[in-house]
Amino acid sequence: IEAQLEEVEVNIAAGLPGITIVGLPDKSVEESKERVKSALTNSGFGFPQDKVVINLAPADIKKEGSHYDLPIAMGILAANSGLAIPESSFFIGELSLDGSLRPVNGVLSMVMLAKEKGLNQIFLSRDNAWEADLVSGITVYPINNLKQLADHFLNKKKLTQFSGETKIASQNEEEIDFGLVAGQEMAKRGLEIAASGMHNVLMFGPPGGGKTMLARAFASILPDLEKEQALEVTRIYSVAGLAKDQGLVLRPPFRSPHHTASEAAVIGGGADARVGDVTLAHRGVLFMDELPEFNRRVLESLRQPLEDRFVVISRAKATHKYPASFILMGAKNPCPCGNLGNPYKTCKCSMADILRYQKKISGPLLDRFDIFLNLPPVETKKLLSKIESEPSAEIKKRVHKARVAQQKRFKDSSIFFNAEMGAKVIKEYCVLNSEAKKFMAKAIQRLGLSARGFHRVLKVARTIADLDNSPKIKLNHLAESLQYRKMEEEF
Repeated sequence: IEAQLEEVEVNIAAGLPGITIVGLPDKSVEESKERVKSALTNSGFGFPQDKVVINLAPADIKKEGSHYDLPIAMGILAANSGLAIPESSFFIGELSLDGSLRPVNGVLSMVMLAKEKGLNQIFLSRDNAWEADLVSGITVYPINNLKQLADHFLNKKKLTQFSGETKIASQNEEEIDFGLVAGQEMAKRGLEIAASGMHNVLMFGPPGGGKTMLARAFASILPDLEKEQALEVTRIYSVAGLAKDQGLVLRPPFRSPHHTASEAAVIGGGADARVGDVTLAHRGVLFMDELPEFNRRVLESLRQPLEDRFVVISRAKATHKYPASFILMGAKNPCPCGNLGNPYKTCKCSMADILRYQKKISGPLLDRFDIFLNLPPVETKKLLSKIESEPSAEIKKRVHKARVAQQKRFKDSSIFFNAEMGAKVIKEYCVLNSEAKKFMAKAIQRLGLSARGFHRVLKVARTIADLDNSPKIKLNHLAESLQYRKMEEEF
């Protein structure tokens, strides 16, 4: 995600014909020898009948991927035929055996780095051109094949600069409108607050209360991403290979892993340290249905990214840091059968089963949720009522307004939302008067709030104040915020 500039150096000298690649290449880079040789030959350039040494610098970093094909081919052409290539040129792409160019992953990150280094002429596959064009201040040349690129530098036929419109990723078709959800007014209010300040939410209640439906509807009240956030998300999806033919990601991501997902799938990792769902949900939502059914290691691994807003994956040879600022939305039943506290059905679980089920989610993880929503069964009259609930479009307007207030507040910092505030920022923007301090002192003693829980109450209260268009946190904002804290008997 955070790219690093690498140079391809080519030397052709007298010796036995052959190609040697140095600079810690992996198998995919080693195989580029055959692709490049065939592409050059089939494009009419031939291949040097001498010893060709290719160095990928810096030499102490392992190289992987097929995007080295094009720069290697251009390096050989420059060394063999004296082809003049401007120093501001940057090449990315995988070659086919016939010399045509294929798209690769991670182009957006590479091009952003190229611009920083002063390389403002980008040559790459036509299928990747839209991605490179998202970066302003550069010239993007889409190419179809190697001969077309060589003719450009030989002044035979100049390439045309990319001038297409910015591609926008399509909306998620699974989004449900809030107006279709019957009842659960308090839960809807809680989700509106969560969307406004990017707060973590845990919904609990018997099956059929609408937990999953509300989670799907939650995505529909999230405003589109700002340009800076959209680029963050798009570059993640580009590196993960999920941005091909998709376009700029303007809608907040919504990831919903199955409870059988492994730790590497959710958090990230594996042999090649791939990004997980916590990173793919960056600036969006990670919905974990049936939360207690997830592996204990997966749940405990969420604690660090929830607190730090990034995830660190350490391997023997490298440590990778990936962004992971997301809303964690969990859903759980009160007991294994799901009917504990249901006025219409009887719970058949033993007390030991209930306690064992509830302890699957640890206290430290619960403490990282900002809002707890109890969803009782929907009353029959509300299910049959013809009165429509407030649509998502109206709620989204209020959420957007609250987010604009946060953008103004945090314009000189790296913070976007209230949920991202640290202790120092909370002290600055969550000031309580003497009456509010007395109220909070009693609440801390009565509810047994930890220091983290206290800060989360203040952050939610700050968001409620933003929804109320209030510059200061008032007593009623604190009181509503405390309503969304869990009570021990509910778990």
